[in-house]
Amino acid sequence: MPYTGSHLRPAGHKARQPQADDPWQAWSLAWTRQATILTGRAGVHVVVAPGAGGGAPACSWPETGRIEVNATLIGAPDVVDPNRASHKKVVPVAYGALVHEAAHTTHSRWQPPPGTPPVVAAAAELLEESRAENRHRQRRRADRRWLRHAVTNLVAPGDAPVDDPWHAGVVAALLLARADARTITARDTRGARAAVAAVIGRDKLRQLREVWREAHEVDDTDASTMIDLGRRWCQILGIDPDQQPQVPTPDPGQFAGRLATAIIGYLAAAAGTTPGQLIQRHIDSTHGAPATWSRREPTGEEHRAARALAARLAAARTHHVEPAARPSPVPPGRLRTRAAITADAQRAVGVLPTVTPWQQRATMPPPKPEMHLGILVDTSGSMYPYLEPMSSAGWVLAHAGRRNHATVAMVAFAETATVVLPPRRWPNQVLHMDSGGGTTAFCDAVKLADALLDLRGLRTLRLLAVVSDGDLADPDPAQRLITTLHRSGCPVLWLRPPGHGHTFADTTTITVTDPVQAIDYIAAAAVTAIQAA
Repeated sequence: MPYTGSHLRPAGHKARQPQADDPWQAWSLAWTRQATILTGRAGVHVVVAPGAGGGAPACSWPETGRIEVNATLIGAPDVVDPNRASHKKVVPVAYGALVHEAAHTTHSRWQPPPGTPPVVAAAAELLEESRAENRHRQRRRADRRWLRHAVTNLVAPGDAPVDDPWHAGVVAALLLARADARTITARDTRGARAAVAAVIGRDKLRQLREVWREAHEVDDTDASTMIDLGRRWCQILGIDPDQQPQVPTPDPGQFAGRLATAIIGYLAAAAGTTPGQLIQRHIDSTHGAPATWSRREPTGEEHRAARALAARLAAARTHHVEPAARPSPVPPGRLRTRAAITADAQRAVGVLPTVTPWQQRATMPPPKPEMHLGILVDTSGSMYPYLEPMSSAGWVLAHAGRRNHATVAMVAFAETATVVLPPRRWPNQVLHMDSGGGTTAFCDAVKLADALLDLRGLRTLRLLAVVSDGDLADPDPAQRLITTLHRSGCPVLWLRPPGHGHTFADTTTITVTDPVQAIDYIAAAAVTAIQAA
């Protein structure tokens, strides 16, 4: 869930009442005292509890002075004593969220008047994020370090699911405006600035900057000026609030682009990790297999199937040999003078030579790109007969591709998308998928497979196999995603039971009468793709 707009006066959220035996009571009392100092006003009350925050890490109601912080940001109630001043360094992100909500409690004293178009109100609330932090930093400069920590929870890749003007404005307000508010640095936002400029252009970005810098000077209770700035923001992005009053919604048939990549890059740098590791950590925490899914030991037949498929993949990589040259430490062959001199120098200093001065002619298989194979499995009730064979197929394909430069990932989809087999992992047991639900998460599953395997990339050999009856609730966005993959050079193999579902364009559709045959079709497609590379 995008954080912005869901944490300031969250609609429909019922304020949590403290319990007598609440283990987080000490945190609530300590942070209530701390919030009184942060805000400089009496009557502020903080509640720390699991599930607090109205669906966000934290939330606040400036009119009543109430702040809620989700205890999951802290971990356990005994991780540190909240009455000690040094506890902030132990939970910097959680304390940063408290500081951020304290800034709203003190400075966000305006509300959109009735009748304001929702898109204008949303734009004004985006501007309010950096405005409130800027005002708080002017009062308490030392709190900047905690606000920097908080930004990692205030911004998420889901804030920019597609590259369009509105979401470019979201990224500009959440990151670039904070650089001018001095919450974060311009160096932190270098990638985000380039992404926003690529989507809307440098001229519009300059105009947006003028708007957010004006917002930083607006008084805490000046609602009319904030609404005027929100309207200007929309007009710069090409949105007419009178003709399009609702907040633009992302097209589910589009993949995430440069904006989401820029957010991931910022969060990875802030966490001291790589973008790939950050994505994998997020996927593991949000798309893991349910605890109700069972595991079993692989059978002897599955071991034999993995060995047989591995042999087929290896043979596909050596299908055609070509004349080539290979290095050799000894003759015969052509002597490479530079390498020979280097070898002599290594021997002279008593080092074992590491170079190969000779070059021999040989017939070798041509280099083949790495294979990225994604498998999407429909786990709705109508696909129940296919779940056991596909559970086995995931284990077989993963182990077959382990030493053959093939990376395999499997994603199950019903009402949610679940990673059954993460890439570059070779499970010891077979995870059995259970059926249930509809097929509403197909688009999420395709995007998840793309995030795991970079199916739109050009440096690998890619293949997406879908095992489903094609009975999707909304096939149009699904078709757009499939077409995007097809045009990027990723073929889509669709395996379906007889007499069911919708046939999608830009796919190779095969009717599978026996569920066990599905793995044979997938293996044959992978082998054929490697041979043709």
